[in-house]
Amino acid sequence: MNTISKFFLFCSGIDNSILDKCPTDRNKYVGIGATIFFTGVLAFFSAGYALFTVFDSVILSVIFGLFWGAMIFNLDRYIVSSMKMSGSKWKDFGFAIPRILLAVLLAVVISKPLELKIFEKEINSEMVLMQQEVFKGQEDQVKFRFQSEVDNLHSQIGLLKKEIAEKAAVRDNYFQIAQMEADGTGGSGNKSLGPIYKLKKADADKAQSELDNLIALNQPNIASKQLEISELNSKINNQISGLDRDNFGGLAARMDALTRLGEKSNTILLANIFVMLLFVSIETAPIFVKLISKRSPYDFLLHEIEYVFEMANLEKTSLMANQIKNLILEKTEVNTHRTKAIVTAEKARINAKLKEEMDKLIAQHGSLDAVVFDI
Repeated sequence: MNTISKFFLFCSGIDNSILDKCPTDRNKYVGIGATIFFTGVLAFFSAGYALFTVFDSVILSVIFGLFWGAMIFNLDRYIVSSMKMSGSKWKDFGFAIPRILLAVLLAVVISKPLELKIFEKEINSEMVLMQQEVFKGQEDQVKFRFQSEVDNLHSQIGLLKKEIAEKAAVRDNYFQIAQMEADGTGGSGNKSLGPIYKLKKADADKAQSELDNLIALNQPNIASKQLEISELNSKINNQISGLDRDNFGGLAARMDALTRLGEKSNTILLANIFVMLLFVSIETAPIFVKLISKRSPYDFLLHEIEYVFEMANLEKTSLMANQIKNLILEKTEVNTHRTKAIVTAEKARINAKLKEEMDKLIAQHGSLDAVVFDI
């Protein structure tokens, strides 16, 4: 048996001393061990890529990938080696359900970073759009903080310009009336530059003067408010320029991009599901191989060894329990006899003491009746 086969047998978690007695099971457990090993390898690449997207460090990615791959390898090895075939399909399936659920969970965790790598080009394209959306949202938030102030300034400028426009309209109306009076198309209907025209021209000149005064008053205010708007726009542009544009493209963003791609394209969604199912099938394959296979010689020998050990342990514990029970009974009986002996001796001592006292009293009074009479 070559070194690779020995290594895969180690990966499967079998006992070589038992397997040596049933060589027909060797290929089966070599295949199971190879599946467990390559699952650990895939876990290494998956964790390494996931960490690389976070820290952009090859050294950290390799170290964490090795740790994660070894942990997944150990879990898979334990899951498969802990399955004992009892011969009852339903009983074996009941015992396998928690292991299957754990294997599916591990498969989903392992497959997700590799899915991100498989669809990397599509994800990068989608992340460009996501980045633009994020930056647009950040810019809108900056603009929103100043928007009310800018709108207020624009509103004030509009009111000032409206006053000028209204005054200009009044001025134009007076000039038009004076012109119509001069050319005879309005007013008195006589074409002349007489007193009526001069009165109307005076009204127009007065309106022009009022307009000039209003412009002289409002225009500096308009210019001042426009300058404030320019300063606010400069402040907005400075804050937008200072936004952090680099912290985008982490693991969470890539997973979000993959989800968006799946929502947009059924092809990518199906491909994503098939990749995950592939890893689920790889992760659960050793468990289902054991479930669908009949009890092999290795299973019978393993069951026999464990049964012998179980019976020997049961016998040993039963003997120990009986010894302890007998010791307790023996000590209980000894304590009972000891207590009875103590009580008997105490009674004898009390009776002897009473007799001694009675003898003293009789000796003093001469008879028992005299003692009673004296009392």
